Amino acid sequence: MQFIHSLWQFLLPNYLITIAIETPILLIGLSKLHSLRTRLIAGVWLTACTYPIVVLVLPLLLEGWSRPAYLWVAEIFAPLAECLIFCAAFERNRKLTRGQLAQDWITIILANLASFGIGELMLAWRN
Repeated sequence: MQFIHSLWQFLLPNYLITIAIETPILLIGLSKLHSLRTRLIAGVWLTACTYPIVVLVLPLLLEGWSRPAYLWVAEIFAPLAECLIFCAAFERNRKLTRGQLAQDWITIILANLASFGIGELMLAWRN
């Protein structure tokens, strides 16, 4: 039970840190076809959709797995899910070129890699 409690304690402050890292990248990198409002919403909403799964669900599903295995699953799941969610919500009715779609997906992946990398640096610094 303590394990689950610690996951919930981790969720909110680290969600806020994650959106603080990812949102500026999305603001700059997403296709200019998307309004500033859409890019801001994406910065908060995409992480809101995937972060609870990464922080609360996957640790329980993958309990007993090594940390590197968990990280592989989580860090493939999050950007892939966010790309699909972004497409479903913001790109399905637009006439995007393949280049614009690729730009959006690459930006989402880079935002996730940035938050992962900074999170790992923060973890290493604490230890």
